[in-house]
Amino acid sequence: MLKKLVIGITMGDASGIGPEIIVKALSHRNVYDICAPVVIGDPKFLKKAIEITNSDVSLNLINDIKDAEFSYGKIDCFNIDIIPEDLTIGKMSPVAGDAAFQFVKKAVELAKENKIQAICTAPLNKEAMQKGGHKFAGHTEILAELTNTKDYSMMLSSPKLKVIHLTTHVGLVKAVEMINPERTYRVIKLANDVLTRAGYKNPKIAVSGINPHAGENGLFGNGEEEEKLIPGIKRAQEEGIEVSGPYPPDTVFFRAVNGDFDIVVACYHDQGHIPIKVLGMSDGINVTVGLNGGVIRTSVDHGTAFDIAGKNIADEKSMLAAIKSAVELVPKN
Repeated sequence: MLKKLVIGITMGDASGIGPEIIVKALSHRNVYDICAPVVIGDPKFLKKAIEITNSDVSLNLINDIKDAEFSYGKIDCFNIDIIPEDLTIGKMSPVAGDAAFQFVKKAVELAKENKIQAICTAPLNKEAMQKGGHKFAGHTEILAELTNTKDYSMMLSSPKLKVIHLTTHVGLVKAVEMINPERTYRVIKLANDVLTRAGYKNPKIAVSGINPHAGENGLFGNGEEEEKLIPGIKRAQEEGIEVSGPYPPDTVFFRAVNGDFDIVVACYHDQGHIPIKVLGMSDGINVTVGLNGGVIRTSVDHGTAFDIAGKNIADEKSMLAAIKSAVELVPKN
């Protein structure tokens, strides 16, 4: 029997729903059937989440992976005790923002040491993190910095659709400026690599256009498709990658949902995020693709939800999907 993969789950912002969805997810016995989960966070707030959710689980505080029990009913938690007990749940806090960053930093250290085989992140709050002293746009950029990765991308995955992005957390004008043939080629290659590793044979990749109707032969825009996308697509095709496009953005995602493509390359943040979230907020997950050292990171595709934190109504479905995807994406060789 193969040894189970150790999945490090970062707590995210302790003021949000992260602790609750972690406790709820780890209350599912089948999680322990597929992996060995360990939480990286402040145990005080896991204890509060256990009380809030009325979960029949306990905690095993550890300072080293070798001390973990990986036993259903007992959540292993790295004892990173850095948040005041009186932190208000449901409100933005720079202290919680800093702590969320520290949890991710510890997870990357463990991954580099091969003590965990993948990282699964609960949501953090960007404003809280930045006010806590860490000027990053989000998890993707933190992980790229901590792993010294320059060539990476965000992939969103749901049961019916997968999307990978050329640009993410920048304004629309800046996003279009940033797209170039090299970036297009690199993201196509990242998409092909991650899906191949996950078991797809010759994954079918579609590239979305930047302009309405993908420019319609120069009718819309200023030739961005011809300048920024097509050369990268052709280069990937010459290497044997099954990629095509650019396709009109208003139809390509529908076609992917209906099976024409395995993944769509989106040009900017909202172009990729909107179709995923329309399909179901709790079904999607976020994957950081291309991190140095082969670090695998998946995440829920929703935020901290301060408005419902502490009320025992947060849905753990996306966290369960993120854990499962982390297991599936770890290289098997």
